[in-house]
Amino acid sequence: MRVEELIEGRDDEIEEWKASRALCKGNKPNSSIGASALASCKSQGWRRREGNKSHKLGKSKNSRVTVGGKLLKGKKYGGKLPDYGSGSSTKSKSKDK
Repeated sequence: MRVEELIEGRDDEIEEWKASRALCKGNKPNSSIGASALASCKSQGWRRREGNKSHKLGKSKNSRVTVGGKLLKGKKYGGKLPDYGSGSSTKSKSKDK
């Protein structure tokens, strides 16, 4: 049996996967969790974000916030942090000319 046969028809399950609360809230360091799981934990607001990246979380001039060290939910999970994405499925990246 091939891998393609095993995952055939399960694309929606793979796309909708999210890390469990137990994994995110556990004592494992970020380095021992997979990249996808870690990103999911951060988006759900269960792991602290890193870095000096800042985002505008409101409409006023003073709403720019550095997200490093904060527990912020992503837009998908009811938070204010925008989802810029890296794929071509986002509307901003698939503009027709």
